[in-house]
Amino acid sequence: MKKATNGFNQLNNFVKNKINAKRYSTGFTIIELIITIAILSFGILGAYSAFTPFFTLTYNVSYRLTAVYLAQEGLEIVRNLRDNNFINSNNWSDGLLECDLGCQLDYKTGTSVESFENQLKLYDPGEFLKINSDNFYSYDLGDTTKFQRKITINQESGTDVLKVSVIVTWDYNGKPFSFESEGYLYNWY
Repeated sequence: MKKATNGFNQLNNFVKNKINAKRYSTGFTIIELIITIAILSFGILGAYSAFTPFFTLTYNVSYRLTAVYLAQEGLEIVRNLRDNNFINSNNWSDGLLECDLGCQLDYKTGTSVESFENQLKLYDPGEFLKINSDNFYSYDLGDTTKFQRKITINQESGTDVLKVSVIVTWDYNGKPFSFESEGYLYNWY
């Protein structure tokens, strides 16, 4: 009998252990879920905060690339004005020397489609370039952008050389940025 009772106790303990094991292994406790959610949250927030500077830098690189384009365009516009002076039998530097303190102009300046807003005029720090539906930057039509362009032209002393400086400025996230480009124009005719 003792052997049967001993076998019964072993069976009873085996069943109890199985039931307890089954009860505790069927799911997660609330504490386990809270800890899991907290670990995942910190992981996701860490990944997000690691990539946030890249988004900011991407936008800033885009603005910088636009500024480079606008500075190069400013140099080309001044070259076109010099070439138009030659074509029209004017002095090669007519109108350009008025920009020693800074001027603003756009791709329409000195062309047949020039309007009052596109004329070569003194730089106005309150006026921003606009972008039209064809993605051209000018002062007459379109949506106002973040960009300003100041062009200064100075004659090198005693020479027929003009030094052209173009500064494009913009603000991003409350911080001012600028890009500057320089070039030289020569009296080649």
